[in-house]
Amino acid sequence: MAAKTEKRVKKRVRQSRSDAIFSIVNYSLLTLIMIIVLYPLVYVLSASFSTPYAVTSGQVWLYPVDFSLVGYETVFRNDSIVSGYINSIIITVAGTLVSLVVTVMAAYPLSVRDFKGRNLFMGLFTFTMMFSGGLIPMFLWIQKLHLYDTYWALILPGAVGVYNMIIARTFFQTSIPYDLYESASLDGCSDVRYLLSIVIPLAKPILAVLVMYYGVGYWNQYFNAMIYLANADKMPLQVVLRNIILQNQIDPSTMVDVDQMLQKQGLSELLKYSLIVVSSVPMLILYPFIQKHFVKGVMIGALKG
Repeated sequence: MAAKTEKRVKKRVRQSRSDAIFSIVNYSLLTLIMIIVLYPLVYVLSASFSTPYAVTSGQVWLYPVDFSLVGYETVFRNDSIVSGYINSIIITVAGTLVSLVVTVMAAYPLSVRDFKGRNLFMGLFTFTMMFSGGLIPMFLWIQKLHLYDTYWALILPGAVGVYNMIIARTFFQTSIPYDLYESASLDGCSDVRYLLSIVIPLAKPILAVLVMYYGVGYWNQYFNAMIYLANADKMPLQVVLRNIILQNQIDPSTMVDVDQMLQKQGLSELLKYSLIVVSSVPMLILYPFIQKHFVKGVMIGALKG
């Protein structure tokens, strides 16, 4: 008995040592990955609060050098910044709501076993992920529907993300028991009431995922706005920021004074970092409020998808 007990103790010691080594390696790798991901963010933030000369000369590494608000003053001196923020907020909020409603309306029927033809519809949805009409047919279609130069031109064409719809359908299939649907049907509950009263309250994690995906997509879009919007007052923030960068770019052939050219080049570099911070703040504020449900929804999709 003593010999067996000694063997068990030695085995546990070996296991504990291997666990300790694994933990050390694991924490070291995670720390390294965190530094790799975090450092660019810290650098951008520090550079945005530095002087143009400090940025162009490479003096900024971790902390702001010669603290300055020149970049932000130049950005907010532009009157179109406020209108760009308002337009982006309108497009993001309206587009996210529309996409969320339409995606749920498409994903829920495809998750119901009794829905006839759901495989056919699923195939049609998947087909659109691989093939599209192209930019010119889309532009002509927008004009025919009288959506040109309206916010709807940025919202309706991409209202349903097929990938997001598949994620939502998988969540409905795997996380909401089918017995609930059968019990509700026996009690005379309609499909609409079942969706609103039972499915939606239980689907908060996946709804948070959809809100995050769609919200970031609408907030960052600029190409569609450049194609489908003609009025400068309707341009979203990303287009406004792009125009600010273009306005502050220099053509070396037109610059005679070297000091003036370097100063202009430094301001152009500084503006890039300031604009990144300005455009990222709203999403950084939004994420903590939905982080809990977002992480849970992503994990459910990853484990059960």
